[in-house]
Amino acid sequence: MSEIIISTLNARYIHASLGARYLYANMDELQAITEIKEFIINSRAIDIAEKLLSSKPKIIGLGVYIWNLPQSTELAALIKTISPQTVVILGGPEISYETGEQKIIDYADYVITGQADLAFAQLCRQILNAENPAVKIIAAETPQLDQIKLPYQLLTQEDIDNRIIYVEASRGCPFKCEFCLSSLDKTAIPFDLDLFLSELNTLYQRGVRQFKFVDRTFNLKIENSIRILNFFLDKMDQDLFLHFELIPDHLPEKLKEIIKKFPEGRLQFEIGIQSFDPLTQATISRKQNNSKSAENISWLVNQTKAHLHTDLIVGLPGENLQTFGHGFDQLVSLKPHEIQVGILKRLRGTPIIRHTAEYQMRYNPVAPYNILSNKDISFENMQRMNRFARYWDLIANSGRFKNSLPILLGSTPYHCFMQLSDWLFKTTDQTHKISLNRLFSLLFEAMTDCLNIPQQQVVQVLTEDFRRSGLKGKPDFSLLQAERNNTVSQSHSKRQSRHQ
Repeated sequence: MSEIIISTLNARYIHASLGARYLYANMDELQAITEIKEFIINSRAIDIAEKLLSSKPKIIGLGVYIWNLPQSTELAALIKTISPQTVVILGGPEISYETGEQKIIDYADYVITGQADLAFAQLCRQILNAENPAVKIIAAETPQLDQIKLPYQLLTQEDIDNRIIYVEASRGCPFKCEFCLSSLDKTAIPFDLDLFLSELNTLYQRGVRQFKFVDRTFNLKIENSIRILNFFLDKMDQDLFLHFELIPDHLPEKLKEIIKKFPEGRLQFEIGIQSFDPLTQATISRKQNNSKSAENISWLVNQTKAHLHTDLIVGLPGENLQTFGHGFDQLVSLKPHEIQVGILKRLRGTPIIRHTAEYQMRYNPVAPYNILSNKDISFENMQRMNRFARYWDLIANSGRFKNSLPILLGSTPYHCFMQLSDWLFKTTDQTHKISLNRLFSLLFEAMTDCLNIPQQQVVQVLTEDFRRSGLKGKPDFSLLQAERNNTVSQSHSKRQSRHQ
C-alpha cells in the first residue's frame, strides 16, 4: 500500500506526464512508499477518487494544468469530502500564480508554486514526520538542474509501447513574449548534455523511437543542438521521429547542414511565428526578425524533408483582423505543412495582463481563459475566428485536401478561407462532427457557389483528394454535380422549346 500517490489528469492516454515522473524520480528514500497514478480528463472524477483512495494514502499530489483544472477541482473536492484526513498537495503551472482566485485551492491542504521537483518530496517528509508547515502556499526554490534526478528510467514498457515520450534538454527561455509563462524565466539552462544523451541512448535501446522535446528554444545553443541531432543521425532507422520547437530567426549554416541529412518523416519542427505585425510584436515584447524568419521557413520547406508546424495567435493586443490576415497570407505563401491558428489564452501569471485595460481585453473567466473580444476584434468577429481556426484544422491541417486547398485559397488565402468559414457555419451550424464524406460535398458547394470557382475545376481537384483520402465508392458531391447538370440541361431544353 502506497502512502504517497502522485497523480494528474492527462488530456489523452497517449500523454505520459513528464512532471509526475520528475517528482517520483526525486522522492529518494520515500520512493518505496510512493506511486504514480495517471488518468485522463474524460474519466469521471468520482471513479478517479475511488481508485486514488482505494489504497488509503496519506498524501495525494495532483498536477494541475489549464486542460484539467475543472476536473481536478471536482476531484480534489471529492477527495477531501470522502477522506478529509488525506493530505492533498497541488502543484503545476495552473495554480502557481494568482492562487487567491482559484476555487481548487479551497480543497487543498498545501499548494507548491513553481518547480516542485525537490520541494514535493521535502513537504512529504515534513507531513509524514508530523512537522506540517504553518503556511498553505509554499513557493518552491528553483532547483539547480544538476540537483535533479532525471526521470526517464521510470518509463515503463507500456509507456514506451503506447505513449508519447517527452524529453527536455533544457529548461527556461531567454525571451519575454508576454503571452507565455516562459517569459517569467531569466534564461534557458541546459541539462548536462553527456548525462542527457546517455539517458536518451537507454531509451533508444529500450525501443523508444518517437521523442518529443519540450524545450522552448531547442536551437538556442547551436552546439548542443548539433550534438543531439548527430546523436539521432547515428541511430537513424525508419521508425525514428523527432519533434523540436525552433526559434524561427536563428538557423545558422552549420545547423542547416545537419538538418538536411535527415530523411523524410523523421523531423518535425514547431515554429511559433505568432504574429508578423511589428507593432504587435513590440507591444508583447516579442523580438523576432520577420524577414529572417520567413527566409528560414522557406529554406526548411524547400531544402529539407522536415515537417513544419507553424503557429499564429488571434487576439494579441494591437492586432486586428486586417493585420492578422496579412500575416496569415504571408505564412501561407511560405507553404509550411501546417499552420495552427490559435486563439489567445490569458495564462495565469503571464505579463500580458498589463494590456487588459488599454486594449479592452476580455477573457473567458473559466479555463482555458480564451480571449472573447478586445478593442480591435469584437466578440462576433472573435467567434468567426474560432470557427476559422476549427475549419482550417479540418481542411488545411488534415492534409486531406492537398489538391483542393490551393484552388480554394487563390491569391487571397485569408479572405477566401474566411468566406468559406462563414458559409460553412451558416450552412451547417456545426464546427464538429462533420463526416469526411459530407465535408467533401460541402466544399463542392462552397467552392462553386460561394467562391465562384469553375465547377469542372472543383470536381477535378476534389475527386483527386477523395481518392487520396481512402474513402470508398462514389463521392456524394458527384450526385450534386449530376443534379446540377441535369437542372441546367432541363432549363436549356425548356428555353429551346419556347423558342420553337
